[in-house]
Amino acid sequence: MGVDMSNPPNSHIKDFFASPALSLSLAGIFRGANVSHSAAAGSVEVEEGDEGSGGGRREETVEISSETSGPMRSRSDDDLEGEGEHDEDDGDGDGDGDGDDDNKNKKKKRKKYHRHTAEQIKEMEALFKESPHPDEKQRQQLSKQLGLAPRQVKFWFQNRRTQIKAIQERHENSLLKTEMDKLREENKTMRETINKACCPNCGTATTSRGTALTTEEQQLRIENAKLKAEVEKLRAVIGKYSPGATASCSAANDQENRSSLDFYTGIFGLDKTRITEIANQAMEELKKMATAGEPLWVRSVETGREILNYDEYTKEFGSENSSNNGRPKRSIEASRETRVVFVDLPRLVQSFMDVNRWKEMFPCLISKAATVDVICNGEGANRNGAVQLMFAEVQMLTPMVPTREVYFVRYCKQLNAEQWAIVDVSVDKVEDNIDASLVKCRKRPSGCIIEDKSNGHCKVIWVEHLECQKSTVHTMFRTVVHSGLAFGARHWMATLQLQCERLVFFMATNVPTKDSTGVATLAGRKSILKLAQRMTWSFCRALGASSYHIWSKVSSKTGEDIRISSRKNLNDPGEPVGLILCAVSSVWLPVPPHILFDFLRDESRRNEWDIMSNGGPVQATANLAKGQDRGNAVTILKMKSKENNMWVLQDSGTNAYESMVIYAPVDTNGMQSVINGCDSSNLAILPSGFSILPDGHESRPLVITSRQEEKSTEGGSLLTIAFQILTNTSPTAKLTMESVDSVNALISCTLKNIKTSLQCEDS
Repeated sequence: MGVDMSNPPNSHIKDFFASPALSLSLAGIFRGANVSHSAAAGSVEVEEGDEGSGGGRREETVEISSETSGPMRSRSDDDLEGEGEHDEDDGDGDGDGDGDDDNKNKKKKRKKYHRHTAEQIKEMEALFKESPHPDEKQRQQLSKQLGLAPRQVKFWFQNRRTQIKAIQERHENSLLKTEMDKLREENKTMRETINKACCPNCGTATTSRGTALTTEEQQLRIENAKLKAEVEKLRAVIGKYSPGATASCSAANDQENRSSLDFYTGIFGLDKTRITEIANQAMEELKKMATAGEPLWVRSVETGREILNYDEYTKEFGSENSSNNGRPKRSIEASRETRVVFVDLPRLVQSFMDVNRWKEMFPCLISKAATVDVICNGEGANRNGAVQLMFAEVQMLTPMVPTREVYFVRYCKQLNAEQWAIVDVSVDKVEDNIDASLVKCRKRPSGCIIEDKSNGHCKVIWVEHLECQKSTVHTMFRTVVHSGLAFGARHWMATLQLQCERLVFFMATNVPTKDSTGVATLAGRKSILKLAQRMTWSFCRALGASSYHIWSKVSSKTGEDIRISSRKNLNDPGEPVGLILCAVSSVWLPVPPHILFDFLRDESRRNEWDIMSNGGPVQATANLAKGQDRGNAVTILKMKSKENNMWVLQDSGTNAYESMVIYAPVDTNGMQSVINGCDSSNLAILPSGFSILPDGHESRPLVITSRQEEKSTEGGSLLTIAFQILTNTSPTAKLTMESVDSVNALISCTLKNIKTSLQCEDS
């Protein structure tokens, strides 16, 4: 069994390393390695010996050279080579009888050694540095020069190579031992703490001081919960390739869920009845918040958005000041949005209850998500009555805005034949036992009421009600964040609507010709749309301020604030293998978002800003619609230059809140196979692109008029530009300043070209 210790393991596998079977096997590896090292690390060259004889220490009779794996030399060979040589210790010869026989036997068993002179060793060392594996000609020449037999030279080089290898292995084993000892100590400490804190059988606290784990232990448990989703993905992969693995994984899953529930029951003091009670109260509040009009919700004359009347809210549902004792001052964000989406009700409900499908539905908003525990599985395919404890990290598509980590209970319930409700609510008892630095945001009853309409449509009323600790936000994004637009109901609903449209167009079989140009088959269309969706997910994952990334701030020569982050791809076939550098910068432009979006996605004007085009013409060879808006499309672009022709896959999308233009160069042959309908999962792509947001400065119209164009009060745009480049094909390579300077120059030049084309150089 091989153990990879190149990276320190996360806390969620510490129990695995503490298992007795692993300890025994690793101990055996270390002991075996030490034995072989002691045998191979000697400074004397062993030329020959009777390896078949018994007696003495066994490791002294092991063949020293690891490269001689052929049959052992015969006794006659040894006799011929040793002819004329004598043992170093001849004995006194005083004994007689049995004593003489014993001395003779010892002499037969004794190995014969050749001591090389300092000059001989010096010459062989010099050649060894140049060529550790000399060929026959080099060995013959060296043997004549030093007055040694070719066999002696051969053995010396073999032993020297083995000695070097042994030194390296001893060092590696030393590191492994240190790491294992550290893991065992940490694991022992964790187990002792847990055993003191709660009863291993029932999960209840054993002492008054043991009602809660230490902050470190809780964070480890929370981290395990976050990683649970990743473990499930690995299990799914194993299940695909390993027959019979599904049943064992399922059994392990059930056991894991049971132990997790015991943990939360014992540590957080929550039982199933109490969690269900909290979920039911939240459901009742959500129904009132979703359906009530004035005075609870008042529509803004200036922006047209609904605003929560907080005084009425406290009258209706009571004050929550008691829940904020000991917590930092928090701000309240409340919003409501109603829309019709193109999706059938069962599919939508299941997307909320399956954490992986939920992440895929909102790729620009959710950077991490996990189902921490399933309190109740619910009934039927739509899991009516299901209750689960969840974690989510919510992001904006920029590293300049901190992410929000939320722990909440999600409850799914069928209200009547046509209506379902999904409610999320944070649980105080859980948060009280979490490090305060982590709980920067909590959910008051939030969620959506889903009403089934005819022809595969659903009416969705979304309520987002958050209580957030104030944090430092870049001045450029402060208005968008503090107004509630960035994480409010409008953003969630706009994203949901766009993703549902995308799904409808992906599944459609009767696509009009104008919506699918350049692709002959339905299989080819689906394959391209699937590749474009994977490209968008990859872009969103690489762009945010998630803890997945470590961002460093650098300044360009032209003054842009640029953030860089690097990562290593070892074996993901969906990206190029090697060291990947991501650089992001955000700027404000005095241009309405829809004008900026149309400019960036227009292939006829691409050569105005894209350096890769070298000013040459860009031609769209395929265009596939993925939504009702003409801007929601996937395009294959062909760039013609003097050197070569390059293909680029572009995915553009726009909704009421945000617009994106994402693109990546693609291999021409690989893209041809995708167009023909082949699987696109192994086509490596590295996306770059743009995210466009309104700047949030909505104001009162300057005049009162019936003319719609005069009512427009459009502000500017917040443009985030991101480039990803492969700096080195070796994952072990280090990031160089040359690469950083190159990507900085790329961002600066692109932004300058955009500003010049839109005539806003002074912004």
